[in-house]
This record gives sequence, structure tokens and C-alpha cells, in this order.
Amino acid sequence: MVKWQYGKRLKPSVFDIPVKKIKSGWYSDKYFVRTKEILKADNNHTRVLMQVFCRKDAVVCGLDEAVAILKLCADRPKQLVIKALYDGDKVKAGETVMTIEGDYSTFAHLETVYLGVIARPTAVATAVRKVVKAAKSKKVLFFPARFDHYRVQTTDGYAAFVSGALGVSTDAQGLWWGEKGLGTVPHGLIAAYKGDTVKAALAFDKYMPKSIQRIVLVDFNDDCIGDSLEVADALGRRLWGVRFDTAEDVRDKSVKGRGEDSYGVCPELVFKARKALDKRGFHYVKIIVSSGFNEEKIKRFLRLKVPFDAVGVGSTLLRQKIDFTADVVKVEGKSLSKVGRKYNSNPRLKLVR
Repeated sequence: MVKWQYGKRLKPSVFDIPVKKIKSGWYSDKYFVRTKEILKADNNHTRVLMQVFCRKDAVVCGLDEAVAILKLCADRPKQLVIKALYDGDKVKAGETVMTIEGDYSTFAHLETVYLGVIARPTAVATAVRKVVKAAKSKKVLFFPARFDHYRVQTTDGYAAFVSGALGVSTDAQGLWWGEKGLGTVPHGLIAAYKGDTVKAALAFDKYMPKSIQRIVLVDFNDDCIGDSLEVADALGRRLWGVRFDTAEDVRDKSVKGRGEDSYGVCPELVFKARKALDKRGFHYVKIIVSSGFNEEKIKRFLRLKVPFDAVGVGSTLLRQKIDFTADVVKVEGKSLSKVGRKYNSNPRLKLVR
């Protein structure tokens, strides 16, 4: 595992890049592959400055992986001059995030790939940063693994961490920053114990290492408070927390309100649960909320001073799209670009060693 620190780039070896396939153009738009073939065949070794910029305000991420692709998959990578911001930097729309200078025939085939590995994690990092900012001192757990292809988990988890998320659900998501996935006693395990949340929690407690936090989902029977108290009675101090994950079209049996705000994990449910736990001496049991949470819902919970300790956020963190564009803006040291583009110097860029 790797410990990430701002300002220190991840080494190319971290990324497990399929070098042979990328070098062959397998993942590249065909016109870039053919551009390289033409330049090579014509012995054209024009030196260019390629400029990469973002189309929206964002938290940029994926630059270290983009650099790794250039270092491992360009023809003569040591002859390239690469400058870039750091993963986690805030950028404005139109701001240059990276420049690549060198013989264009040696890296023309890589544009599709390095733009893609910046675009997705930047979108995730930007979405996570908004949620983390909204949550203030509350812990944000990154839980969207089940909503996308498993191969993007490591990139997504890294982007989430760069933007301040403090927990992930899979080991793959924590690979690049040195973290293991955390988890709860899930609905499936409870079902396997015939809907008995306490029996499932006790089995988890019996067979899982003590180093793993005991966090129990308590909404299986639509009785978050009742099941929380029973689990707390059974596990005592070994219980780290309970998680409320009531579906948005379901009303917990403890909720008396009948308005729109009475469904799912609503303020009334959490207030009542905290009060009930404290009354029974379980003040140490933390409450994690999830299901349907986004930036706006988190802000509303904080505005109402709802007593939760952490929030799990899922698919909403994968819905944003942020595009990057690369353009040749200098040729042989002189400004030259297509109409509508120009060299946009950025003093924040750092030389990549």
C-alpha cells in the first residue's frame, strides 16, 4: 500500500498500467494512432508544447497517473518536459493543469488515455470535495463502489481521499493511499440469520478480527431504534456504531410525522435514536446515516443540528462530468494553435522530475 501526501507524486509503478496495450494504441482514438504513424513515416520530429486544461472549476486529480502514462508509454519519455499541478489542487475553468513539451511523434498516441485518466478522478474529487465541505466536521464515507465497474474503484477511491473522504468500502478504493475498506454488518448477513439483526451482529463479532469496527445496519426490520438498542445490549462497548439506511420510500416505525420529510433516513428518526441510545447509556455508539444523501441533504441535516456522526454517500458522487482538452499551442518554440486556443501560461505548474 502507498501513503499519499500532497505535493509528492505517486510513482508510475503504483498504477499497474497496461504499457504494451497503451503503447500499441489499443485505448487511443484512431486518429491519434495514425498521426503518430504518419509523423514517424515522414521522419517528422516537430517539437510541440501540448497544453491540457479543464472546462469547469474543479478539484483536479489523476495528474500523477497521466504523468505515469507519459513516462511509461511515450517513445522517449526522458526527452519530454512535463509540468503539472498536483492532485488535489483547485482549478478554475480554462486553467492549464499540465503541459507536455517534446517531439510530438513520441507521444501523440497517448492523448486519449492521459485525458481520460484526469477527467474521471477530477469529476469524483470535485463531487466529493463539495460533500466534504457541506459535511463540515462530520466524517464522509465513500460508498459508490456498487454503482460502477469494479476496475474504476482504485482511481475513484484515491480521488475521494484526495478531496477529504475518510473511509471507503473496498480495499481497492484505498490501495493508492494506504487504507483498507470498512464495512457494516450488511443486510445480506442479517437475512441469512432470518432477519435477526442481533444474531447477525453477534456472528460478525465472533468471527471478525477485533481490529474491525463493529458497525451494524439496523434498518432491516424498519425499526432502527429498537434494533439499535438490542444490538447495543448484546455487544456493549464492542459496538462502534449503527448505520441507518432506510429506503427513501419507507417510513421507519418510530417516525410519527406523515409529511414528505418523514420517509427514509429523516431528522426525526435520528433525533429519536440518539435520545434513546443516550437514555440507555449508549452515548458512545455512533450514528452513521446513508441512503439518498447528497450535498443538499447533508447541509439540511447540519442546519437542523441532527445528531449524526458520519454520512455514507454513494451514487451521487459519480454523476458529475468534467472534461479536459489538450491542444498544441506552440511549435518549435513559437506560438501556434488552432483558432480559439492559445498558450495559457500557469505559474502554478511544477516541473515533473
